[in-house]
Amino acid sequence: MKFVLISSNPRKINELRKLLEPEFNVEIMQLEYPELKLDEPCEISRAAAKMLAERLKKTVLVEDSGCHIEALNGFPGIMTKFTHKRIGNEGLLKLMKGVKNRKAYYKSAIGLCSPGKQPLCFLGIEEGKIAGKLRGNKGWGQDPIFMPKGKKKTYGELGYPQGYHLFRKNAVEKLKEYLLTAGNNG
Repeated sequence: MKFVLISSNPRKINELRKLLEPEFNVEIMQLEYPELKLDEPCEISRAAAKMLAERLKKTVLVEDSGCHIEALNGFPGIMTKFTHKRIGNEGLLKLMKGVKNRKAYYKSAIGLCSPGKQPLCFLGIEEGKIAGKLRGNKGWGQDPIFMPKGKKKTYGELGYPQGYHLFRKNAVEKLKEYLLTAGNNG
């Protein structure tokens, strides 16, 4: 199956490309598109994939991800990008000051849609916790404060020697399984 991977984030494009190629024929389109304000990442990625598939008349793949902090009732969640621009990691750490429950998780929602079809969503989750301070300068977004489960360091310290975040890989693995079992990998 050939599809167009659409994102305005070059780092996200590189991660997804590493996870999808060479098994799948991926065309890259760096494009800004309106991000809908819905409650769940799957709702957002399905709606965006449907809109873009109809507009471009091609099968498209989009990804929406967010960091969800348990003590903040899932905030920033779908507002991760906006929150990062407004208050940054320093602001999130201020909100977490004195909070014992540091549990957090990332959700990655990959939307896939062909013109005239219903969109699909493949969800990947990675558990972890929020560090007490900024740690490391590798990566982007919440990487300097997000510690993957079982690790003593943040993504900002670890980087990703494999070239991708685990939450994104988990979503891509579900997408691949669907495409390969559905016989859509041509």
